[in-house]
Amino acid sequence: MPSKEKKTAGTEETEEVDCDVEEKEPKPKGKSKSDASGDTKPDGAKKRKKHKSPEESDEEPEKERKNKGERHNKVKEKKEKKKKKAEDDAEKREGDEVIENEEEGDDEQNNNDTIETKPKKKKSEEEDMTEGEVKEEKKKKKKSSSEGDQQAEEEMGSKGRKSTDGGKKKKKAQDEEPLLEDQEGEEEDSKKKKKKKPKKGSADSDEDKKDKKGKKGKKPKAKQVDYAEIYYNELMTYQTDSSDGYEEEYHKKKVYEVVTVTGDVRGAGTDANVFVTLFGDFGITPKVHLASKSRTAFEKNKTDVFRIKTHNVGPLKKLRIEHDNTGGLNASWFLDRVVVTDMNRPHLRFYFACNNWLSREEGDGLYVRDLLGSLNPMDVPKLNKYIVSVFTSAEKGSGTDADVFLNIFGEHGDTGERRLDSDKDNFERGTEDKFTIESPNLGRLKKITIGHNNRGSSAGWCLDKVVIDDMGNKEVYEFPVNRWFAMDEEDGKIQRDVLVGATQPMAVVYNVQVMTGNVRGGGTNSKIHIIMHGTKGLKNSGKVFLEGGAFERGLIDIFNVEIAALLSPLSRVTIGHDNGAVGAGWYCEKVTVYCPFTGIEQTFPCCKWLDEDEGDGLIERELYEMVSLRQKKLKKYPWSLWIWTSDVKGAGTDAQVFLQIYGEKGKSDEMRLESNSDSFEQAQLDKFMIEMPDIGKLTKARIWHEKRHPFAGWHFARATVMKTLTREKYSFNCGRWLDINEDDNEIIRELPATGALIPEPLLLLKYRITICTGKVSGGGTDASVFLNVIGDLGDTGDRLMFLSKNNVNKFEKGNADEFLTEAVSLGQVRRVRIGHDGRGGGCGWFLDKVLVREEGQPESAAIEFPCNRWLDRNEDDGQIVRELVPAGDGLRLHNVNYHISVKTGNINGASSDSKVFVKLYGEKGDTTRILLVVSDNDLSNYYETGQTDIFTVETYDIGQIHRLLIGHTNEGLRAGWFLDSVRIIVPVHGKQYQFPSHRWLCKDEADGKVEVEIYPSETLDIEKLINYEVTVVTGNMRNGGTNANVFCQIYGEEGKTELISLKSRSNNFERGTTEIYKIEALNVGKLFKIRIGHDGWGVGDGWFLETVDIKRLTMAMVQREVVKEKPKDDKKDKKKNKKKKKEEDEEEEYVTELQEVTESVTFPCHRWLARDEEDGEIVVELLPEDPGDLEENSYEVHVFTGPMWGAGTDANVYINIYGEIGDTGERKLRKSNNLNKFEKGQEDVFSMQAIDLGILKKLRIRHDNSQPHAAWFLDRVEIVDNKDDTTYYFPCKRWLAIDEDDGQIARELVPVDEAFMKKGEDDDDDDDEENSSATLGLEQKAMSTTFTMRVKTGDKKYAGTDANVFAILYGMKDDTGIIMLKASKLHKNKFEQAMIDEFTVEAVDIGTLKKIRIGHDNSGAASGWFLDWVEVDAPSLGQKLRFPCGRWLDKGEDDGAIVRDLFPADLQTELYTPFVPYEIKTFTSDLFAAGTDADVFIVLYGRDGVCTQQRSLCVNKRERTMYFERGAEDMFIVELEDVGDVIEKIRIGHDNRGLNGGWHLDRVEIRRLLRKGKGSETIIFPCERWLAKSEDDGETVRELVPSDIITEKLLRDGTLKVSEVEVEDALETHTYKVSVMTGDVYDAGTDANVFLTIYGDLGDTGERKLSKSETNGNKFERGAVDKFTIEAVDLGQVFRMKIRHDNSMMSADWYLDQVEVVDEDTEEVFLFLCERWLSRKREDRRIERMFYVKVLLQRPFGLGLRGGEGDYPGQ
Repeated sequence: MPSKEKKTAGTEETEEVDCDVEEKEPKPKGKSKSDASGDTKPDGAKKRKKHKSPEESDEEPEKERKNKGERHNKVKEKKEKKKKKAEDDAEKREGDEVIENEEEGDDEQNNNDTIETKPKKKKSEEEDMTEGEVKEEKKKKKKSSSEGDQQAEEEMGSKGRKSTDGGKKKKKAQDEEPLLEDQEGEEEDSKKKKKKKPKKGSADSDEDKKDKKGKKGKKPKAKQVDYAEIYYNELMTYQTDSSDGYEEEYHKKKVYEVVTVTGDVRGAGTDANVFVTLFGDFGITPKVHLASKSRTAFEKNKTDVFRIKTHNVGPLKKLRIEHDNTGGLNASWFLDRVVVTDMNRPHLRFYFACNNWLSREEGDGLYVRDLLGSLNPMDVPKLNKYIVSVFTSAEKGSGTDADVFLNIFGEHGDTGERRLDSDKDNFERGTEDKFTIESPNLGRLKKITIGHNNRGSSAGWCLDKVVIDDMGNKEVYEFPVNRWFAMDEEDGKIQRDVLVGATQPMAVVYNVQVMTGNVRGGGTNSKIHIIMHGTKGLKNSGKVFLEGGAFERGLIDIFNVEIAALLSPLSRVTIGHDNGAVGAGWYCEKVTVYCPFTGIEQTFPCCKWLDEDEGDGLIERELYEMVSLRQKKLKKYPWSLWIWTSDVKGAGTDAQVFLQIYGEKGKSDEMRLESNSDSFEQAQLDKFMIEMPDIGKLTKARIWHEKRHPFAGWHFARATVMKTLTREKYSFNCGRWLDINEDDNEIIRELPATGALIPEPLLLLKYRITICTGKVSGGGTDASVFLNVIGDLGDTGDRLMFLSKNNVNKFEKGNADEFLTEAVSLGQVRRVRIGHDGRGGGCGWFLDKVLVREEGQPESAAIEFPCNRWLDRNEDDGQIVRELVPAGDGLRLHNVNYHISVKTGNINGASSDSKVFVKLYGEKGDTTRILLVVSDNDLSNYYETGQTDIFTVETYDIGQIHRLLIGHTNEGLRAGWFLDSVRIIVPVHGKQYQFPSHRWLCKDEADGKVEVEIYPSETLDIEKLINYEVTVVTGNMRNGGTNANVFCQIYGEEGKTELISLKSRSNNFERGTTEIYKIEALNVGKLFKIRIGHDGWGVGDGWFLETVDIKRLTMAMVQREVVKEKPKDDKKDKKKNKKKKKEEDEEEEYVTELQEVTESVTFPCHRWLARDEEDGEIVVELLPEDPGDLEENSYEVHVFTGPMWGAGTDANVYINIYGEIGDTGERKLRKSNNLNKFEKGQEDVFSMQAIDLGILKKLRIRHDNSQPHAAWFLDRVEIVDNKDDTTYYFPCKRWLAIDEDDGQIARELVPVDEAFMKKGEDDDDDDDEENSSATLGLEQKAMSTTFTMRVKTGDKKYAGTDANVFAILYGMKDDTGIIMLKASKLHKNKFEQAMIDEFTVEAVDIGTLKKIRIGHDNSGAASGWFLDWVEVDAPSLGQKLRFPCGRWLDKGEDDGAIVRDLFPADLQTELYTPFVPYEIKTFTSDLFAAGTDADVFIVLYGRDGVCTQQRSLCVNKRERTMYFERGAEDMFIVELEDVGDVIEKIRIGHDNRGLNGGWHLDRVEIRRLLRKGKGSETIIFPCERWLAKSEDDGETVRELVPSDIITEKLLRDGTLKVSEVEVEDALETHTYKVSVMTGDVYDAGTDANVFLTIYGDLGDTGERKLSKSETNGNKFERGAVDKFTIEAVDLGQVFRMKIRHDNSMMSADWYLDQVEVVDEDTEEVFLFLCERWLSRKREDRRIERMFYVKVLLQRPFGLGLRGGEGDYPGQ
């Protein structure tokens, strides 16, 4: 088969063409199938008659030949039937009105005659094809396929040329058979081998074309309907991530040389910007600007050479060259030719002859030309001619004065925009206008884009059709249109895509948003156009005029562009203007394109001028996507909607009509039906295009309008919708009034879907709804109440409860109002959403319950939805809309709380007075529109500039949130609103969603929208909580109620909740009342106790608590009755044997399964919580009714205050005791056995009632720093468990004071063994008190975690605060309780602007940090605080966490919160090796002036040089003055790196600062815990030397080695074993002589301070200052040698040295020649060569250098060693 063989010459043109050919080939017509080869053929070849070649018929299979006769007869019969039917239809059509046509529904299928008149049998085949199974159809049903082809051919032929006689038809049918096989073979071949298409001008393609021409006779050739099918197929089989083989090749960049030759005619040169586009086999390049630095580019008779880097498009086929017509009078250009060379392969040189004007004024007026290329410079490829006939409709006012543009799209590209213009007056009513268009051969035509530019007085145009005669390929194509092109008619479009033979193709909608920059003079009055380019530029939208936009400064213009091509995702967009108005220049900010069909939104930034007088002078730009901004949105599919208004007097309406459609998978949004012409007039049919997500098979529709005045009534006949993609069709019949004065006075109707796809439509039912108002004072309301009944099959939507059937005055106290609501069957009714609009004086409403039943059902069948709550902004939780669930347990547990934070932008005029609403869309459904009327943070005015308002929406579980609709009602004086962002927290799901907006919702700003759909930018996992329902019953006792703040805490087997405040807007906890609270808290497992209490605030704070009931949802095994087929048999059995029947019932009728059930736990109390009643407690712990083994216990708490001066405190002290079974909660220590509590040396005893805690683990004790003498030295706490008479010892021996110790006023203490305590007591008898603390401080430190908190105040005006700041650290196991941040280590005045404050927090076993709560008490003059971040370093855990905040904690800023929860930023978390605690004791000698105020530091060394970082023992000046006094023993517990089992040496020193820097150190003792077993080891480092500049050798740093190790071990019998050993193999102290030689060059010496560090394999010396030279008074002078002595513990083999200076003094630059280090003990010499500058100005500007040893000698050798490198081996 010739065509099969010949399809190998070139590459496939594009993805699009490949797809089209595959789909088209099975249905051949008389169109030419050539590629660009057709362009180069001689005319003779084109005119040659088509006939069938003998070879072809020989190849035809025998079987096929036999079948042809039969097939032909059948075809003939079918054709005659068809013809008859078509005539009948034509007669009927003439007589019928439009309405009748639409009733047939055929016009809806694109008003396409071919589709309309197809027999029913064919319909199923057609559907199959639309399903993308064309190929299978051909193979399985060739016979029916060929018949269908012939029918379609006949129909389409009637539109084009007259059909010939039956004999010719018969021949053609026979001809088609082998051709079909041919093409099927080709299709498979191309799919398998991806064979290439013929190149232009090749011999192959000539032959190919001849063969194909030979196969076709002069027959009607118009089977254009194929293109609609192929296009639909493409849409049906759309895949988001489709790619093809050329992808990689195309995206490789290539350099082309483009040579333009300007002609030698008068005025040939141009000043306009010239652009070129290359078309190749792999794709199409973007438009490339041929920019030249030369001013003489494109001058007359000049050759210009350009090199362009662009995509590799493969072998070139054609080239488009154009200019933008700028440059004033000199825009016209006469182009002779263009030569393009592939720079990688210079032999590929393509010649493009032009020899024509590119000008508006000269020649044919075109300034865009498509040129065909050839490798032969003498070749002049011929263009194809298309004769275009445009038929203007005969309707009144059909003609237009505007400029009409046409773009023809074919297999091989498009013609580009062509203005249709001739000498005569064109496009007059009822006329035909003919135009000739020359263009490279486009192959078979697919579609046209036709439109006008809306210029002139009467621009509106009604176009009947367009006929195009393809002269080269002898084809005629008809494009039926029959639509208005007018801004004020139909859909307002002035440009349309028309597919061959299809009047209403399914256009893909592109939502284009064009933002004009907020730049002075940025707006324009020019006509803006856009071209959207598909993948690799293969498809494009053609030039689309964005008509009707303002394009004013700072505004966004929105356009819905309909294109009959699937381009998304776009590769780029071209945007420009016609430069045609005064002030034509335009500043384009960006273009955003959203395609609902693919759900992809792309942003194309521009931020440039399109102005010939600005920047580069371009008025059209190619924009590329910023891929990081791409959003994947919900896919929406287009539907056609037809609405018939009845032919009844007064049937029409001017009201705004809305529609909502329900399907099996969900529902559409509420759609406003708007049109540019008058809609919903009497007896009128209105057409709309709507978009809906995939909601499955449609079930019902709701249609309504909102006008309740008498003249808005509408008589609605019916509606039909058709999904344009699959052509599935549904009807909704009504035939009723929507009028408050007619029928049942309703203006809303629900209609069940009917049609072929729905065998059983749903029933239309009436529901009787009874709304019962509670018998509570002021319980009635005058507000408008609405209700939505929600069932399994959908909902009723919000219905206004307008006409009560039994009461004139609705919703009065104690009334039950009945309403009838008509709706399509809801199935099982699941919940009711009811609310009111909050308008009117007494709008608050107490709703008792709602009853719902189907009309006609007995009252007993009604479903009860109890409420028993206020719907009032000032009562309960302030909500005025509630979602109710059927009567049962734990009603409030089933709904989910969505906490919505709405942030208004911080720009001028951002605030709004309008009402804001939201609608949430989730994976399980969506909410209705919910007005945000009552905020949780109660700021006086909502939506103010820079403010965040927080709302809680309670509704059913919609699953993970996909998107959010937010907007406002545009009411009020200042309705416009700038929305910054929305954050939604859903604790029950453990999710937080961030929705960025940062845009105006304002009629006068940006795009004029007042509502916007936004998608989450990030979804974070947060701590998951569950719902609890807490019911609190206050006793009916005199004065039993309280006004105090009540709180509770719930304990379960898996942990405890946070402290929960029980409050609402109502007056709570009144005598004899029951309050129900819904709270969100951690799932703590099975509950075993609660703690409830109040803060004692207010007058009459005493409270009599009766019971507390807590409900939660949990999974449990439940027995469920199963209805089986057996009951009949059971009845028979009943007569025979009743016992047997019972047994069978039990066995067979119940099944156990896991279900969600409500678990309820009751905690009886029956007691006072009052200071003046019973035991005076205002906090109690309660056990459930079935407590199990737990019982109440009492604990005796003995608090011992230290004996030193000033140890007592007057502050309030609080304690919390932790055991294995929970904790006591924080209790104030009130009643002591002493009148004056916590005095110096005193023991205070307190009694505490709590549920048994089991074995005690720790306690937290703190004071509130109130009163003048708050500082407190706590010696220890002893707790006696009265149940089993056990005593627990909690040693402390530390200050709780902001100006003592580490500044903490809270301590966590752990119990220690009695043996340690006894040892401490024994030591107390012999020695001073410090010894016992030395024994116990380390154990406490090892069991606790020390957190260093760094708090950064923001760098904003007024960012600092004077309020009292507190924090709570929450770990995975527990929290620290409230920590008052009083003592900053860095600043006396804390929390000032841009400052960082550091605090120490100690906690025992709280686990890994998960969050921080930080806040202040709002006290002080300037209490507002801007917190930037908090950093928490936990060395013992080996992690440093950063908690970002960046928000105000201020009642008058942001959301008004003064307490915030902060979470760690994972990316800023630092992990390192955990530190271990060391107890370091320094003993200052008892000598005159032995003490120091300097900063003392220490470094610990283990084996192999492993060392800790240098650590200062004091953190601030106050501590430095307190410690290191003469004769003192100072203890420090520090966390440092683990240096291993052996500490080989320590380095201790000071910085010599302060009044008396010198220090005489006696010894250092370092204690650390044993790795195995209980106990510790103490290592003693003797010193007995001065660390002073003026004493001994003048050194302030000493290295010490251990002398003794004391080990204490706790034995199993509880005794403490102490053993002491002497260290035998300690390292020796060595003396190192260091000789430093300064170079002998100009200005080599330095006056700066020099520091040296020597490294050996056993450790290093630490950094030592080279202060006293033994050889020179003036150190480091040019050419001099300075000698220094360094004393250090043996370094082993020295291998490295670091030397630096501090760049101080005038002449700091230093040229160092070399350094020699001599170990005097081993006589080893280490030489380090430098010969470099240490200078900020010279060489590499470094003042610190590291050197490795060059020469190692075994004897002293002096300094003349430069030449010795060769004699001694270097290291």
